[in-house]
Amino acid sequence: MERRNAAETRLGAQFGRLWSAATLSGFGDGVTQIGANLLAVSITREPIAVSGLMVVQIAPFIVFGLPSGVLVDRLDRRRLMIIATVVRIAVLGTVSAAVATDRASLPLLYLAFFVVGCAGLVFDNACTTALPGLVAPAQLERANGRLQATRSVTEQVLARPLGVALFGIAAWTPFLVDTVGLVAVAVLAGTLPATPARGGRQRLGAAVVDGARWLWRDTLVRTLTLTVGLSNIGLGAIFSLLVLIARERLGVGDAGYAVLLIAAAVGGVCGGLAAPRIIAALGPGTTLRIGLLIEMASYVGMASTHSAAVAVAILIPFCVHLSVFTTIGSSLRQSLVPPGLLGRVHSAYRLVGAGGLFLGALVGGLLAGRFGLAAPFWIGLACAVVFTGAAWRRLDNRTIAAARAVAEKRSADRE
Repeated sequence: MERRNAAETRLGAQFGRLWSAATLSGFGDGVTQIGANLLAVSITREPIAVSGLMVVQIAPFIVFGLPSGVLVDRLDRRRLMIIATVVRIAVLGTVSAAVATDRASLPLLYLAFFVVGCAGLVFDNACTTALPGLVAPAQLERANGRLQATRSVTEQVLARPLGVALFGIAAWTPFLVDTVGLVAVAVLAGTLPATPARGGRQRLGAAVVDGARWLWRDTLVRTLTLTVGLSNIGLGAIFSLLVLIARERLGVGDAGYAVLLIAAAVGGVCGGLAAPRIIAALGPGTTLRIGLLIEMASYVGMASTHSAAVAVAILIPFCVHLSVFTTIGSSLRQSLVPPGLLGRVHSAYRLVGAGGLFLGALVGGLLAGRFGLAAPFWIGLACAVVFTGAAWRRLDNRTIAAARAVAEKRSADRE
């Protein structure tokens, strides 16, 4: 019995290869983003020119997010992961060579990171939609939690300081390190099982509409999507200004800002690792409800304090909640959405989330300039009150269990 239980709790070698590929990919993204930001500042000190780099990194979600979902639903996801990785290798290798030969420019960075962002979007979508085929349905929350925890460690705790250190050695090294890592990602992706190409003669626009229509008609997935979109308005407002909040409101310098980022990362790691146990103990609906209350309380606490120590104490459970919420959301989409629509629905979901971050960064900057640096937290609280009131009734354990039962029956009928 013990051997069987141990086997049932293993995620398996195929998940291990997917996890390794996603980890290396995310780690390289973190190193490269820091390198790109430092490179942009070394080229120009114009704020609008530097902020343009963030715009081109968000733009793929808006411009290419929905079409990428169609590709993921129609084509072999393993092949898409390999192709997307090869594209990133080629582009980042070019950037590394340009920087090493003093030919780097802002237009080159803008173009390169837009292309890298589009390719990375395809890779991430293919990775997410391939996961349900690699682990048992009962293991989705554990698998997603591990991916979330690892992402927090690699991108926030490890990649950022390493990116700064590599840039200090030579400006081209962050891009080269990412390029080398992506070679390993391509090899790992090639060892994953193929998924059948679905083809289809449906036009791109009609295919996109089908995914968006399914999302909108499914009450639970729609509720989660709109909740994330509203929540991200608050998150975009706060994290786009966190460096100023740290310096001017909390009275700490760059080291204090780094501590806030590390606190957020620690919360993300703890949330990802603890998510399966929390969900098993409370159920997904109750966990989501408690998380929404934590989010509202966190905004009130952050708006009311000028203490960096208090801010750290608030950020850790806040980011635990964000990581657990993301784990539940990913697992629900993977279990509720038909496989042939998962890429499109996931892309639509991410588009709403990216739109919320973009809007939050814009509104947060405008209102903080007029009303002070507490404004982003009050924006987050207002959004949290709205989505908590609207989503509370639907985020219920019985509602979620019923939705999963319907999806399982639909899947059995297809087979």
